[in-house]
Amino acid sequence: MPRIRRCRYLGCHNFAYVPNHYCRKHIAHEAELQKRNNFYRFHRYNNSARQRYYNKVVRNRNPIKAEQNKFYHSKQWKDMRLIVLNRDYSLCQYCKTLGKVKEDNVIDHVLPVERFPDHMKDLQNLVTCCQECHYWKTRFEEQYYGTGLHGKPTNNPPVTDVKLIANLFNRLRNEHTIETK
Repeated sequence: MPRIRRCRYLGCHNFAYVPNHYCRKHIAHEAELQKRNNFYRFHRYNNSARQRYYNKVVRNRNPIKAEQNKFYHSKQWKDMRLIVLNRDYSLCQYCKTLGKVKEDNVIDHVLPVERFPDHMKDLQNLVTCCQECHYWKTRFEEQYYGTGLHGKPTNNPPVTDVKLIANLFNRLRNEHTIETK
């Protein structure tokens, strides 16, 4: 006897024969379901493969990056992170200097670790920020300090004033929005 299941068509209670999901009346919907399932199956695998590659290869692309990644999984970092979140009341310090109030839980190094590794464990070098500000500050650091995978280090002086940094990357954000319009 063949295996059966209920038809997936809304309101239909007829039987569908496995491996189909629809009864004979609604079998035309089967191709659409298979297409949709294959699409999601491909993207789910593709995303997980990409994520594995990033975690195993990109984060550990050299010994310095591997050591930094190891630090971000340590108890010391988790404790520092909680101290900064409590100190800043989980409010984005960059938004705050621009006159906005936004709550989030991203911890950012004011001076990038890539260029100033000796400030990595300095609490005065850490601020709470939102994801949007963190994105734009990273773009600013890539231009100003030459950080990132393919960045060439510049000789620009370090900037530690949170308000100045917020204004600089906000200018970068505004230039980008004007270009995309």
